[in-house]
Amino acid sequence: MSEKRTALIIGAGGGVGLASVKALRGHWHVIATARSKRDLSTLKELGVETMSLDLSDDDSIREALLSMRGRTLDALIFTAAVCHTSRACEADAHMWNMMMRTNVISQALIVNGLIQSLRDRRGTIVFVNSGAGERAVAQHAVYAASKHALRGYADTLRLEESANGVRVATLYPGQIDTTMLRTISAEMSLDYEPDRYIHASSVAEMILMVVDSPQDVHLTNLDIRPRVEVDARYLV
Repeated sequence: MSEKRTALIIGAGGGVGLASVKALRGHWHVIATARSKRDLSTLKELGVETMSLDLSDDDSIREALLSMRGRTLDALIFTAAVCHTSRACEADAHMWNMMMRTNVISQALIVNGLIQSLRDRRGTIVFVNSGAGERAVAQHAVYAASKHALRGYADTLRLEESANGVRVATLYPGQIDTTMLRTISAEMSLDYEPDRYIHASSVAEMILMVVDSPQDVHLTNLDIRPRVEVDARYLV
């Protein structure tokens, strides 16, 4: 029997990350990261390897990268994100720093530390972006800016690493039934309608499709929309 491939999932404490752990654990060796002890305990109960990681903490990122030194890596999957709403001209420095740090900078730093392992295995990097990474959305200036930055980073990384055999894919989901979207809805005083949104497990299935795709193809950008389009009150 061939050895299982290894996938590192960043931000597996809930939502798409947790769903991705469940989707991959059957035939991948999954390393799942989360910040809280509660989330790490939940992940351990699923029978996967866990790693404590706080994307806002440089020391935490360094420790995580050190723990991966010398290990094989076939897929690096980024599902972590934060979003808070604000009018563009009212967003403060804390909001800018928090969202840019979690949604872009930390992910780039992790790629820096793991890229050689991915080159060695001709691996795949998956970024879960957002519809807000493709268009402007009112009251989402900082979040959209961070997701547009992630798009630019991922597209450039794809160009630079293609010759090294590394695949870079970005998913652009519409509204997903998650705690984050529920929080955004509350901030904007909007009704939460989960039956209209994409299931986190459906996005996880798309991630599985990308990392399991044949070695002769390179899936790059994938839009994932609700079956019946939801109006553009928000696009996350």
